[in-house]
Amino acid sequence: MPNPQIAAIICTHNRDRYLGDAITSLLAQEGVNYEVLIVDNGSTDSTKEVVEPFLSNSQIRYVYEPILGLSVARNRGATETSAPILAYLDDDAVASPGWLKVLVDAYDRNEKLAIAGGKVTLIWPDNITPPTWISEGLAGCLGAYDLGENTVSITNPQLTPRGLNYSLRRSFLEKIGGFDANLGRVGKKLLSNEELFMTELALNQGWEVAYLPDALVAHNVAPERLQRSWFLRRSWWQGVSECYREEIAGRTGISQLGRGGERLIRGLYKSLKYIANPAQSFDNLVYAYGQIGYLKEAIQLLLKSSQSSKK
Repeated sequence: MPNPQIAAIICTHNRDRYLGDAITSLLAQEGVNYEVLIVDNGSTDSTKEVVEPFLSNSQIRYVYEPILGLSVARNRGATETSAPILAYLDDDAVASPGWLKVLVDAYDRNEKLAIAGGKVTLIWPDNITPPTWISEGLAGCLGAYDLGENTVSITNPQLTPRGLNYSLRRSFLEKIGGFDANLGRVGKKLLSNEELFMTELALNQGWEVAYLPDALVAHNVAPERLQRSWFLRRSWWQGVSECYREEIAGRTGISQLGRGGERLIRGLYKSLKYIANPAQSFDNLVYAYGQIGYLKEAIQLLLKSSQSSKK
C-alpha cells in the first residue's frame, strides 16, 4: 500500500479463535488510506492458516516474529511500515468502521499528539451472564475503557488508553527508542504497564495524550477470564510490572517496601470492610494480591543490588 496515512497492526500469539473477526473489522475501515499488518508472535496454533485467506487482499501483510513478547511484536510491526501513525488492535478485538479515520483526524488536528486511544466495550461470551463479583474496576482488567462521550486530554498516566485500542505517532515512538521489551505481555506472563510508561514519557517530553470516544473498539471476553483465579494472577503480574516500571524510571529502593506494604494492608482492610458487597470486596482483594507480586519483585531487586554492591 503506497503512502498509507496509518498502519493497523495486530500482534497475535495463539489467539486463532478471534483473529479472523479482528482482521475482518480492519478490512471494513472507511475514509482513510491504510494498510494492515499481522505480526505473528511465535504462535503454535492455526494462526497462519487463519490469516492466509486474507492475504489475497493487497492491504494485508503477514510477518512472523519468533521472539516472544508483545513489546517486541509491536516494535517489529512499526519497522514493517512507513506509515506516520501506528494503530494497534488486539487479536481478540473488533474495530468499528470509523476507528482509523477518527485516529487519523485527531493526529492531523494536533501535531503535539503522541498517543491516542478510544472507548472499549466488552463482548461477553454467548450464554454467559457477567458474574456479580466483577466490579467496574475489574471490568477494566478485561479491557473496558470509557472516559465519557467527549474527547479528553489525558494528564494522569493512570487513565492512559488501553493497549487493545492504542495508537502512536511514529516520530514519538522513534524518539524514545520503541516499546521497552521489559514491559508488556510475554507468552503466558501477564506483564503490563507499557502503555502507562509510554504516557509518562510523552507527557514528560511535552507531548499530548488523548482519549477519543468515537475511536470505538469492542473486546471479546474469553470464558477462561471469568474465573477469580485469572484476576488474581493478572493482578500479581500487574504488581510485578509496576516494580519493573519503577526500576526503569530509577525509583527503586527500600521505599518500595513501604509503598507496597501500605497498599497491601489497605487492600486487605477494604476487602474485609466491604465484605457485604461481593464486587467491591473482591476488587480490593485482587488489589492486595497484586501488592504481594510487587513486594516479591522489590525484595529481589534489593537483594540483587546488595549483592552487586559487595562485589
